[in-house]
Amino acid sequence: MNEGDSAFWRFSLRFYRRPEVSALCLTLQDEYGIDVNCLFFILFLAINGRQLTPGEARRIDAHTRDWRRRVVQPLRAIRRDLKGGVAPMDTQATAALRSAIKRDELHAERLQQETLEQTFLVQSIGTATAPGMATAANIAAYSTLTGALPEAAVNALLTSLAEEFSV
Repeated sequence: MNEGDSAFWRFSLRFYRRPEVSALCLTLQDEYGIDVNCLFFILFLAINGRQLTPGEARRIDAHTRDWRRRVVQPLRAIRRDLKGGVAPMDTQATAALRSAIKRDELHAERLQQETLEQTFLVQSIGTATAPGMATAANIAAYSTLTGALPEAAVNALLTSLAEEFSV
C-alpha cells in the first residue's frame, strides 16, 4: 500500500503534525502505555462517523498487540538507547544506526496501521454516529482497556482533532 492509498496513514501524518499532538502522544505512550496507533485508529474511525463499543476497542487493540510488543516497542527501545551514543562506539556510527532504526520503527508502525485499516474496514465496525459523539465514545471505549487517561491530554487531543478535521 502506498502512502497515497491509506486514508488512515494520511490522517495520522496530518494529525501528528498538529501543534502539541506529538508531545501529547509521547506522554500518553510513555507514561500511560497507550498504543498511539490504536488511539489514532479509534479517532480515525470517529471522524468517519463510527462509534465503537468497549469490545470493539479491545478487538482493535488485541489484533496488533503481539506486533507492538515484539517489533515496535523493541525497535523504539533500541532507538532511544542509542540517542546519546553508546561508548566506546563512534558517535557518528551510532547516530547512523539510530537513524536506520528510526526508519524501521516508522515502517513497523505503518505496517501496524495498514493491518488495522485492512482488518477493521471503516464501514464494517462500530455504529454510524455523528463524528463529535463518536470521538468521546471511542475514547471512553478505549479507556476501558487502558485505564483512565489524563483528562487534560485527552481534551487537548480532542480539541486539536476538532480543529483539524472539523469534528
